[in-house]
Amino acid sequence: MRRFEGYGVLITGAGRGIGEVTARRFADEGASVLVTDLDGARAERVAEGIRAAGGVAAALACDVGDRAAVEAAVEHAVERFGRLDVLVNNALSCHPDTEHFEDQPDEEWERDLDITLTGAFRCARAALPQLAKAGGRGAIVSVGSVNGEQDFGNHAYSAAKAGLASLTRTLAGRAAAQGVRVNLVAPGTVRTLAWEGREDSLRRAGAAYPLGRVGEPADIAAAITFLASRDAAWITGVTLPVDGGLLVSNIGLRNALSGQ
Repeated sequence: MRRFEGYGVLITGAGRGIGEVTARRFADEGASVLVTDLDGARAERVAEGIRAAGGVAAALACDVGDRAAVEAAVEHAVERFGRLDVLVNNALSCHPDTEHFEDQPDEEWERDLDITLTGAFRCARAALPQLAKAGGRGAIVSVGSVNGEQDFGNHAYSAAKAGLASLTRTLAGRAAAQGVRVNLVAPGTVRTLAWEGREDSLRRAGAAYPLGRVGEPADIAAAITFLASRDAAWITGVTLPVDGGLLVSNIGLRNALSGQ
């Protein structure tokens, strides 16, 4: 499919993992992609790979915690591609849980909320005027988490992801009049570099999912590109769980009650 022929797409946190696979998926479907990441070299590696495969991509170092850097990224996308049709908010910060909630340092809490939630706000604010010029195909897709829907630990990260779901709803209502749709995907456990060397943990986690496995980055990229495409032209303000059924079935409790 070439659903994004002629589109300009900006993706944050696209130097690896879900962001990288999503960038490649958009490019494979015809989009010109600005790959941004805090690590500029990582972003350039992804863009080079896209170009080597025949796609169109540019790379830019971008700290979503810096308003000027975010605005520069939007300007760069428009300068390179002549337009901006899709913004994907994928950048995040996630500090590990402290053993006791009361020991959570302020700076870790603030960093996780600033990058994961406020960073998405900064990007949406900068991109919205350009997305409004996209002739009705403008879209923002943010990457949330099941952590924003239920308790899976990581207090600050979870609060930030829950905030993203709320931001998605409120912004969708405002942006609709400008022809811009705003949606969010909420992944469950996904096999990324963060899990490298922890195959046993992934195997155990997979057993907790009704579909019997953890997710792959391609699963999330497929949902992101769907919500950004005209296939989802009448969908806005939703949180789409991409979680193998985790949020609708408590296998652990079910097995406990059945004696398994």
